[in-house]
Amino acid sequence: MANNKILVVDDDQNLLDLIQIRLEASGYEVAAANHESKAKEIAGQQQIDLAVIDLQLAKQDGLSLMEELHLSQPDLPVIILTAHGSIESAVDAMKRGAFTYLTKPFDSRELIIQIERAREKSQLTGEIKRLRELLEDKYNFANIVAKSQAMQRVLDQVTRIAGTESTVAISGPSGTGKELIAKAIHLASQRRDYPFLAINCAAIPENLLESELFGHEKGAFTGAVKKSKGLFTRAEKGTVFLDEIGDLPFAMQAKLLRVLQERIVLPLGGEQPVAIDVRVIVATNKDLKKEVANGNFREDLFYRIQVIPIELPPLRDRKEDIPPLVEHFIKKYGEQMAKKVKAITPAAMHKLMLHQWPGNVRELENTIEFAIAMTDSDTITDDLILKTDNDQNAILTLKEARDGFEKNYLRDLLKVTGGNVSKAAEFAGKYRADFYNLLKKYELSPGDFKD
Repeated sequence: MANNKILVVDDDQNLLDLIQIRLEASGYEVAAANHESKAKEIAGQQQIDLAVIDLQLAKQDGLSLMEELHLSQPDLPVIILTAHGSIESAVDAMKRGAFTYLTKPFDSRELIIQIERAREKSQLTGEIKRLRELLEDKYNFANIVAKSQAMQRVLDQVTRIAGTESTVAISGPSGTGKELIAKAIHLASQRRDYPFLAINCAAIPENLLESELFGHEKGAFTGAVKKSKGLFTRAEKGTVFLDEIGDLPFAMQAKLLRVLQERIVLPLGGEQPVAIDVRVIVATNKDLKKEVANGNFREDLFYRIQVIPIELPPLRDRKEDIPPLVEHFIKKYGEQMAKKVKAITPAAMHKLMLHQWPGNVRELENTIEFAIAMTDSDTITDDLILKTDNDQNAILTLKEARDGFEKNYLRDLLKVTGGNVSKAAEFAGKYRADFYNLLKKYELSPGDFKD
């Protein structure tokens, strides 16, 4: 409570002193001002959490002062003090942004109650604002697109678990955006103002990995000319992201387990353990259960990191995300390359929708980047898309190829439109009746694709 600073403004010095005494006795920090200019000076130099302002001041009414304060601090809760004859003005004050008003003379206990209510509302407003910004970031965050139900479920998980301290294990094929999800969790957590540090366990040689993670003392090994902090120490109060943890050497797995259990690290060559305060998020494209069964991954570490599992679906299972992803990448690389690319032809989009995307979102991004680099117009055409598409390994008859194309095309249309037959038929350039006949031919039910 002592960290909450309240600005009190009243030109009645006796009342001002009385309010200050009562509030300080209740544990608040008070900044008192007996005229408007001093109040503005205080607000310009200090962080104010709440203001109590008299409606009738010497040179300026309390409402205009409140509105001036709101210009620099829009969410500042303000309680207006008013005489009995000014109720109408006080109600107007609430319409203009005041939290509430109190009529003089007032009980100091009622003032404390209203201050507490204002603080609670302010905290709630701040949390809602933070979550709204989080959602905006979440749905526009680089490659994270949540149009598909699968990705909506993932991002719902992110929102629910962000405030916890539990270890998170993100699994999914390469290129699905595991690090982006880890960053989203970090940004939505109470640790967001502290470091987010990532390391790829498969990219660091085994003889250097321990030093990278836990640090080392001077002289710990050849070339260790000075003491160095490891990832866990540098990320203090933040988040450590261990990518490709399935490739962590077996000997290092035991050391990581100890870190997770005891929350201490021992720098290489050191004798004194160092306490750490970090959240750990791991990711892998491997089936860790199979790795445990094959003796490549410690079972105890597996259960230690699998507190909250999140599975990212491959792009081929969420093709309704392809159009918005394409739109995002066109904008991104159009700006980077200073090219005014605005659209993609239907034929090119169909080609993207039919591809199986073994490289997932990363492959799609590379495909669009290539197309924008090569195009001379403001539209991406199908001749620039997937010029080396090797999805079809077997030679099919013409009818098999045509039927396979048609069925996949219909399925993808229904995914994109959420089972809306009218929209799907419109995209396909077909009458609804003809479109229904095609669905019947390939035994496709629109209900299976509804959101």
